[in-house]
Amino acid sequence: MRYLVALLALASALSAAEPGLRQAEELYQRTDYDQSLKVLAALPNPGHTVYFLEGRNFFMMADYNRATDAFQRAIQLDPRNSDYYLWLGRAWGRRAEVSSIFTAPSAAAKARVAFERSVELDPNNIEAMSDLFDYYLEAPGFLGGGIDKAAALAARMAQINPAEYQMAQAEIAERRKEFNSAEEHFRRAVQLGPRQVGRFIALARYLDKQGRPDESEAVFAQAEKIAPDNPELMFAQAKFYIEQRRHLDKARELLHRYIQSDLTPDDPPRQDAERLLKKAIGA
Repeated sequence: MRYLVALLALASALSAAEPGLRQAEELYQRTDYDQSLKVLAALPNPGHTVYFLEGRNFFMMADYNRATDAFQRAIQLDPRNSDYYLWLGRAWGRRAEVSSIFTAPSAAAKARVAFERSVELDPNNIEAMSDLFDYYLEAPGFLGGGIDKAAALAARMAQINPAEYQMAQAEIAERRKEFNSAEEHFRRAVQLGPRQVGRFIALARYLDKQGRPDESEAVFAQAEKIAPDNPELMFAQAKFYIEQRRHLDKARELLHRYIQSDLTPDDPPRQDAERLLKKAIGA
């Protein structure tokens, strides 16, 4: 009888938690991270999904220590979830970026281990593969990085996501100074992902680095026609113009539009756009 009562109490608590969890997720998607955390804190008997959402909120608020703790709690309750390890790796990676030279290597190594575990658990998790690829390409050998590791992982992307595979090959070719090959891969990625503005942004940046600003502008213009109100494109284009110290009037216009847009967690925070806008005004 006691067992039955306990089960009924647990079922009741879980049922009560579901609407709150949905509300918290909706708030997270609207980038209202503080309010999402308040809703989560009021939920009874938090499970791994609650801790996972809590961790993503903390991550977006740049509180990477608490994000790490929340993702680790989620993994303790669901140790075979690839996405939980992916986000744990991201949190450790950010901790490495903001840590001292003494603690950064340990945090970076933990990021790599988490990314590798994420890919091991789900070999088709293209986000995890992409993050692990970036780690291999950027990290030095003593931290487990290396271009050969990156190339081997890129080869596995071909059947899962051809556009992402082409992007990876482009980055490898650029790193090896095989510039003609790099451009071919960037352009192939655009062809395979014609609605993915990130592909256009990467190609435009690459062409500019090669001293071909007019062609870079043409690629941005093409992307604007395809997705004129895309926040990712607006932010990236404005940031690019400010870095290059050209078209500052357009950069300011793009940032004003970005700040007023409906953003999601996939977009840079409004605070980043506001900082860029101040930089553009002062330029």
